[in-house]
This record gives sequence, C-alpha cells and structure tokens, in this order.
Amino acid sequence: MTKRYYFEDLVPGLTFELGSYTVSREEIIEFASEFDPQPFHLDEKAGKASILGGLASSGWHTASITMRLLALGLLNQSSCQGAPGIEKLQWRKPVFAGDTLSARMEVIAARPLRSRPNLGVVTMRLETRNQHGVPVMTYDNPALFARREVGG
Repeated sequence: MTKRYYFEDLVPGLTFELGSYTVSREEIIEFASEFDPQPFHLDEKAGKASILGGLASSGWHTASITMRLLALGLLNQSSCQGAPGIEKLQWRKPVFAGDTLSARMEVIAARPLRSRPNLGVVTMRLETRNQHGVPVMTYDNPALFARREVGG
C-alpha cells in the first residue's frame, strides 16, 4: 500500500474526520464480558441503577472503537511507526447501545526526533462524539511517523 501521509504532511491545525461506527447492545456486553466485567457494562438493570443511567459501553470499548476509526481513517494510509502511549484520556459521557460514534483527529504538535532523524513525533488530539454531537471521549496521542526525507 502506498503511504499517503508522512511526518511532513501532518502539520499543526490539520484535521481528519475519521468516520463513524454504531455500537450494539450485544457488543457492549461481549466486550465487557471479556475485558471489563463490571455490572453496569453487563446488565441493563445494573446499568440503570448506576450513575451511568443504563447499560453503557466500557470506556475501553469506546477507546477501541476510536482506535479502529483512527487506523482505518488515517494510520493505515500513513507512515505511522507506533506510539509511546496516550495522554489526558477522558471519558466524558456514557456510550449506549444504538449510539453512533464519530471520531475526529487534529494535529496539535509536530517535531522531528533528534535521536532518530528518520522519524518525527506528531501529537494528535482525538475526539469521539455521539450522534448528537456530544463528546464522549477525548485524548492526546503522540505517535511516531517516518519522514519522507531524512533531515528535510
């Protein structure tokens, strides 16, 4: 696959709309059963009795959906070499069955690496919203991208 985006292309202020994904009740329960087995992610009654107000997706499920949208919407078309982590992760509102999530990425910083001149660090701000435009999750993600021209 031809890489479309290199470090040099990802300048602060650039944004990408990354697509959307509709969450089902079944996958909320399936994900939680395997990775986050808390009652409000597994059972309607427990969800309604919680501060979430209903059966809600695990925040890690929401993060995984966002990662899928980021990979398909940008990373798989880029020279991304991975990431050292994420920063400032916030789960802002619960995600319920039937919600359609959309993700948007904005480049907030970019700098070449001195220690590895063939790479640069691009800090991306990810925001995931529900179908009402309400932010449900945000985080900052520094990632390593290959440079098109070393020292360029």
